[in-house]
Amino acid sequence: MSPMIHVIAIITAKPGQREAVLAEFRANIPAVLAEDGCIEYGPAIDAPNSPASFGEDSFVVVEKWASPEALKAHARSPHMLAYGERTKEMVAGRVIHVLNPAA
Repeated sequence: MSPMIHVIAIITAKPGQREAVLAEFRANIPAVLAEDGCIEYGPAIDAPNSPASFGEDSFVVVEKWASPEALKAHARSPHMLAYGERTKEMVAGRVIHVLNPAA
């Protein structure tokens, strides 16, 4: 069995579109959490007075998956493909980091 993996995805919306993208993201959370192998999945934004900032147009998705295979299935799932279609005109970019636990 493959080891659990972590994903940190930084999503940058087009100016003024972050809340609209987050609304679509939040609507998709129950379907993602129901996927086989999903351990954690949720968005986060900069805390007030944070010493570093992703910026007002960005949010970070914190994910944990039981295996790389579960993450691959997630990326191909119908609800994620539909989410991508609904948000493609609102998103300026995304950077996805897939990480192995180090402890």
